[in-house]
Amino acid sequence: MEQKNILCFGDSNTHGYNSKTGGRFTRQERWTSLLQKQLGDAYYVIEEGLSGRTTSFEDPVFEGLCGLNAIYPCMMTHEPLDLLMIMLGTNDTKDRFNANAFIIAKGMERLAQKAIDTHAAWRGEPRVLIIAPPPIHPGYADTMVAGEMGTHCVERSLHIADEYREVAERLHCSFLDAGSIPGMEMYPYDYMHLSLESHKILADYLTSYIPTLV
Repeated sequence: MEQKNILCFGDSNTHGYNSKTGGRFTRQERWTSLLQKQLGDAYYVIEEGLSGRTTSFEDPVFEGLCGLNAIYPCMMTHEPLDLLMIMLGTNDTKDRFNANAFIIAKGMERLAQKAIDTHAAWRGEPRVLIIAPPPIHPGYADTMVAGEMGTHCVERSLHIADEYREVAERLHCSFLDAGSIPGMEMYPYDYMHLSLESHKILADYLTSYIPTLV
């Protein structure tokens, strides 16, 4: 049986940022690697996480973070693909982008549609799973990320899941609200990055969910 290729396209929570240490969770600790281990050799899980990545916004402070510009080369690098998972949106809530959840979802829609239309990267029919990241906790305001994120990120993040669900329905994509998975939590060091335990919880959930998709 031919191995099924899964591309995980995301931001620092896919890259494995550890806000406790300011470094990165080990390869063995990150949800992508845990998912690979649990799915086994029938699947190849490809980790494509970049800290600060957005759905479609060009960051005026840091270069290369627009997901819309990166998705084509990423997909073509790793083709043929059987499933693309996109978990983005947290960085889009920063005040410097001034985008509410509706506009952030428009960015996700453009990104997912571009992925669907990248026909040369798919082994068969396009299969995209849009994952809404867990919302940012209000406690972030008392941490070192407060200045980076601004004052409105919590409110924006709370509505992303509902908006993404509608995008997924319009584009006939699969959808997952990661914040609704029991036990999911953000580390209390900045309240916007997954805890070590949440990496395991997300991997466990996806291990059961992915075989229903591909």
